[in-house]
Amino acid sequence: MSKQIVVAGALIACGALLVAQRERPPELAGLWELPGGKVAAGESDADALMRELREELGVEVTVGARLGPEVTLSPTRTLRAYLVTLASGSPHPHDHRALRWVRAGDLDALAWVPADRAWITELVAALG
Repeated sequence: MSKQIVVAGALIACGALLVAQRERPPELAGLWELPGGKVAAGESDADALMRELREELGVEVTVGARLGPEVTLSPTRTLRAYLVTLASGSPHPHDHRALRWVRAGDLDALAWVPADRAWITELVAALG
């Protein structure tokens, strides 16, 4: 059985990172994450991330380099993060409680979903 790949986008602009507050599921509601979603069959990671950020945030992005290590979510699900650049639009929380721009010094204190904590070191470096 093939693994379900989930992608997340690190959108950085003007020295700040866009983070999204989860609405659901209940055990993750209120926690912050890099926005993204599942890669559909036949879709590349980049295509999935562009689609997901269009749906979740209403923006068009360019997908750049992979960020940090893959994170195992479960035996059947793997999470990958990528740096993304805003191409057009202004982010709005269509699928989240809230959006927030944070700086490198704010990352460690943020109430992250557990999986996304894996990238704090790389995010601090990207923001530096």
